[in-house]
Amino acid sequence: MQRYHRLNNLVGWLVFAIATVTFLLTLEPTASFWDCGEFIACSYKLLVPHPPGAPTFLLLGRIFSLFSFGDVTKVSVLINALSALSSSFTVLFLFWTITMLAKKLVLGRPGMHDDRGLEPSGGQTLLILGSGVVGALALTFSDSFWFNAVEAEVYAMSSLCTAVVVWLMLKWENRAHEADSDKWLILIAYVMGLSIGVHLLNLLAIPALGLIYYFRRTTNANWTGGIITLVICSLIVGLILVGIIPGLPTLAGMFEVFFVNSVGLPFNWGVIIFLVLFLGLIWFGFRYSFRAQNRVLNTALLAFVFILIGYSSYLIIPIRSSFLPTINENEPKDVLSFVSYLKREQYGDRPLLYGPQFSAEPIDQKQGAPRYVRRGDKYVIAEYKLETIYRPEDKMLLPRLYSPAPEHIRQYQKWVDIREGQRPSMGQNLAFLTKYQMGHMYWRYFLWNFVGRESDVQQAGVLWPTDSNKNGLPERIADSAARNNFFAIPLIFGLVGLFFHVRRDGRNALIVGLLFLFTGLAIVIYLNQPPIEPRERDYTFTGATYAFAIWIGLGVLGLAEGLRALLKADSLRGGVAVALGLVAPALMAAQGWDDHDRSDRYNSVDSAKNLLNSLAPNAVLFTNGDNDTFPLWYAQEVEGVRTDVRVAVLSYLNTDWYIDQMKRRAYKSQPLPISLQNPNYVQGTNDYLPFVENPSVSQVNLREFIELVKQNSPLLQVQTQSGHALLSFPTRKFFLPVDTSAVQKLGIVPAERRGQLVSRMEWDMGRGAIEKKNLVILDMLATNNWERPIYFSSTVNQQDFMSLQPYFQLEGMAYRILPLRDPNYQPQGEEGYVATDLMYENLMKKFAYRNLDRADIFYDENQLRFPANYRDKFARLAQTLVAQGDLARAKEVVNYCLKVMPDKAIPFDYYTPQLVEPLVRVGETQKANDIMDTMTNRAQQALAYYSTSPGSGLFDMEVQLQLLTLQSVYRAAEKTGDRARATKALQLLQQYYPQQ
Repeated sequence: MQRYHRLNNLVGWLVFAIATVTFLLTLEPTASFWDCGEFIACSYKLLVPHPPGAPTFLLLGRIFSLFSFGDVTKVSVLINALSALSSSFTVLFLFWTITMLAKKLVLGRPGMHDDRGLEPSGGQTLLILGSGVVGALALTFSDSFWFNAVEAEVYAMSSLCTAVVVWLMLKWENRAHEADSDKWLILIAYVMGLSIGVHLLNLLAIPALGLIYYFRRTTNANWTGGIITLVICSLIVGLILVGIIPGLPTLAGMFEVFFVNSVGLPFNWGVIIFLVLFLGLIWFGFRYSFRAQNRVLNTALLAFVFILIGYSSYLIIPIRSSFLPTINENEPKDVLSFVSYLKREQYGDRPLLYGPQFSAEPIDQKQGAPRYVRRGDKYVIAEYKLETIYRPEDKMLLPRLYSPAPEHIRQYQKWVDIREGQRPSMGQNLAFLTKYQMGHMYWRYFLWNFVGRESDVQQAGVLWPTDSNKNGLPERIADSAARNNFFAIPLIFGLVGLFFHVRRDGRNALIVGLLFLFTGLAIVIYLNQPPIEPRERDYTFTGATYAFAIWIGLGVLGLAEGLRALLKADSLRGGVAVALGLVAPALMAAQGWDDHDRSDRYNSVDSAKNLLNSLAPNAVLFTNGDNDTFPLWYAQEVEGVRTDVRVAVLSYLNTDWYIDQMKRRAYKSQPLPISLQNPNYVQGTNDYLPFVENPSVSQVNLREFIELVKQNSPLLQVQTQSGHALLSFPTRKFFLPVDTSAVQKLGIVPAERRGQLVSRMEWDMGRGAIEKKNLVILDMLATNNWERPIYFSSTVNQQDFMSLQPYFQLEGMAYRILPLRDPNYQPQGEEGYVATDLMYENLMKKFAYRNLDRADIFYDENQLRFPANYRDKFARLAQTLVAQGDLARAKEVVNYCLKVMPDKAIPFDYYTPQLVEPLVRVGETQKANDIMDTMTNRAQQALAYYSTSPGSGLFDMEVQLQLLTLQSVYRAAEKTGDRARATKALQLLQQYYPQQ
């Protein structure tokens, strides 16, 4: 037994080493896009990220960051390495899980029992360990798991928690007869508690673990008992999800409100009284279990306590929030706001088991739960959560077609035959569930991992073994590094393992199957995904990938069994089966390395630094969320880049807690010039101001308007149908008086623009409502007196510009608002007067474009969006220099653009044709022609493909980009007098545009 035990440990650690080396070699050296920049920043300084937080991850990330020893540029790679090590430990525990299950099959001892004392023969050992190696390495090189392993996100650590609890439960199963075996169950409970502070996905393993317990503890197990066990386990999951995670803090909040408001105790005393009573109940439970000698109750209480100990990592959230850190999302500094944070209330909710369908008409609203805030020495109700009431006939079970958003309805129509305003049938509802939510958003991802992936384009399909021919494919798909074909070999091994497992060891196969089901399709049911997502969501389902990898490993045993008739010797048969099995992970590694290798990618952080370095000192920058903001947070919080700049996230400016934070100092940044007071923007107040025309008001002075808002003036009030008073704005025409002499003294007017200085800015707000974020921006414009530079990121949605574009000045990657009216501004033209000297200094000297010229680095769809913005700005600068007659610098700019972002590394995008006219004007006609020909041919090929592709409706965005590209080529050719190329682009537009 010792020989097998040592080999099992040794080979496991060798597999761990392979996974670790793989992940560290392909690790992203800095903050990736999406949530990674936020998580790295919040780990480094223990800040408060978006709800519901990940305190266990943050604490471990903080520990890892300490090994930077003051070198802030190493912080990101160290926290990324936390994900890498989490993933390689997942692989290790998966290996040991597979070998435990394989040993039962190889030794012919299926079921639940202690087989530690049995020593396999040499051939059997080879087969057992080989199956573990194949399955573990298959997970290592699977697409979604590898993606999670090389960036600072919570999903890698969540997978580790799942792997650990499954392994621990199998360890318990081998020791269940021992007197102290319950300690394994308590350890599992502790890991579960810790995992709550990472991600809730780990809780979905509980039903599978419960069946192991049932089968091991029950002599004559049957289906009835198994079903009862699953029901009990599902209730346990619900108890943790509802009763513990938000439930206990909710109870504490109720005690707090009662004892503060009714009894008159100071703040926090209600929480203290709740904790005393709660701990007393736990003590009483233990006392009773000891007196009654009730082992089950005692173990359950211990497990409950250890879940709470693990869950206590969440205490860091209100503790850190109370210190008002620079990132403090939702500001959950007291028990009541903490409950809202845990429940993710800012994101709203989706109907799950019963609710309205998309065409349901609201018939009423009722007051829901109150939201309390501290005011004086009491808690007062700030607002009530409104609950919309629908007619019973407009509701259905398991509503999948629930969103009334017009864009969502258009997307629904791609999957089911419905019409806007038509009530969907249950058949249509279930068709969307099976076709889109299960088929497209789960099975497609599953097959990516074990069959092949078509490309990195969003909505990309499965690459089947028969699809290896690239003829007729667009370059973007045919040459994508993410075009990986595994020839379904991993899938075949997994299916062989599944059937072999079911046939030889049905109970353990059922447990693995439940794990696969609950970490896959059950998540699909729970998430109830909308018909379109901003990015692919395959990373959510790595638990199912982990479960299927067990069967891939066991597929080696199935193959060996199939070879029994040909190869009699155990060692030879085992060696051949393992060698053939290793083909699967080897192929996955070979195909996936190039698109998972992020080792030299710096695009995300460089884009953040370049944006910050576009700005004047002490600037205010308005941005969108996620990719526009999180890299900026990383750059400022971790590397200390431009901490004088205040980043203001537009979507967060619709909340009172964020506006409060903007009115505080942060590092070198002074409070924002916001004159509105908290009662003017507290949640539920001035969330939006509708346009209600008053014919007697032709224009409104912005400063006077803001004063009226602050006074809650009756002049702006209108009554809603419910009788509630709202503030409105009476005219679309706004103006802001400008003290021109004071502006000139500030030195912010460029010499060449002095004639454009206006004494009064005028703009049209349009007929839409003024949201709270717009109100804050208007307040800042009225209050700031041009003393502090105010910018919009160039990627902000045009609707948030509020028609201020005539006063924009482009200085890099951001537009500065100045009281200077661009005389050449056209509503349908380019935005922002180009400040040529500033733009030249930024684009040509300040900005970093690290490795954007390297064709050996894979830049996926998300990574390519920011270089496209660079090209746009290079083109704007070059066009302006040409118009000014500065052809020398214009030539320098266009050639530098093509040098730092060549087509071979960053494929030409729809902004690139804007370089054509400057290229021609500076004598680089051949380069201009090459750009137009390349882009026309690519667009023609892509449009021909998508027009005949069966799933073409899913690629609307790709088609629109190609049409925009042709439009851009046509304009460029027209401007340069190239009639032949203009005609070709126009003909293609006329051919394909009507299809859209």
